[in-house]
Amino acid sequence: MVSVNEFPIATANEIPGFKIIETKGFVYGLTVRSRGVGGQVSAGLLPLVGSEEIKEYISMMEDSRAMMEDSRDETLERLIEHAKQLGGNAIVAVRFDSNDISNVMQEILAYGTAVVVEKEE
Repeated sequence: MVSVNEFPIATANEIPGFKIIETKGFVYGLTVRSRGVGGQVSAGLLPLVGSEEIKEYISMMEDSRAMMEDSRDETLERLIEHAKQLGGNAIVAVRFDSNDISNVMQEILAYGTAVVVEKEE
């Protein structure tokens, strides 16, 4: 596993303290995660019986937040690995995108430009 701290990444087109000496190209990291169907079904039925607070949805949202953090980490790792395959040692112009594939699946994408940088003196 590569640490993001050991591999400079920026949402900007430059990385402070580094000089870009070569552009390697477009890179991406992608993951698709499923959401628990059981919680969605039981939470969907609760409004029919008049419950004020839907604890299943609260639990689902907490689980979803943890899943998103794991997904972001996974996509960043894959983004870094792709940049390394192209010979890059940093990534600029990084963006995240997220799409629902269905009611139970979500795609998380990170993309940017792999570059070779050196520390400025």
